Amino acid sequence: MERERDIEAWLRRKVTDAGGLFFKFTSPGNDGVPDRLVVMDGRVVFVELKQEGRKPRLLQEWQIARLRRAGADVRVVAGMDEARRFFDEIRSA
Repeated sequence: MERERDIEAWLRRKVTDAGGLFFKFTSPGNDGVPDRLVVMDGRVVFVELKQEGRKPRLLQEWQIARLRRAGADVRVVAGMDEARRFFDEIRSA
């Protein structure tokens, strides 16, 4: 099973090789906000990465719902299979 940092490294490489931007950031005072941001072909997506089989914590779920209510595209990507599907989706959009 891949570690979260391995999934992150793979996704970062794929996004940047395809001409997109991949940011890892912190949001002081906003614990639980997804800490990856993918910008590609005019799309901006908040991404919460997890190991396969892992789920976001309750605070993360609350922040994800809050962002979605504000109209943001937010994804939870758990494991390499989901990372591959996510990349294929944003690349072909």
